[in-house]
Amino acid sequence: MLFPDFGNIDSIGGALAALIQLLALAVLARALLSWFVRDPFNPIVQALDAITEPILQPLRQIIPRMGMIDLTPLVAIILLQVIAGLLINSGI
Repeated sequence: MLFPDFGNIDSIGGALAALIQLLALAVLARALLSWFVRDPFNPIVQALDAITEPILQPLRQIIPRMGMIDLTPLVAIILLQVIAGLLINSGI
């Protein structure tokens, strides 16, 4: 469930889950763009950095790099999806 389910926004938990899923999409977009776009002054890259860095930075302090591979976006997406699922199933 990587794409937000906007049909499930009948509660606060559903709305929060949709926003969290959008954040997971932003993390995925940032990870994919890091392979192709090398310009840090690109407005799209700057916007994605501003949105996702508060999530990724604390994880980088915990998760070590595997050579040149940064696994924090993958961990962040998994954690965000778990949180979104819990919100949807909580009935809030």
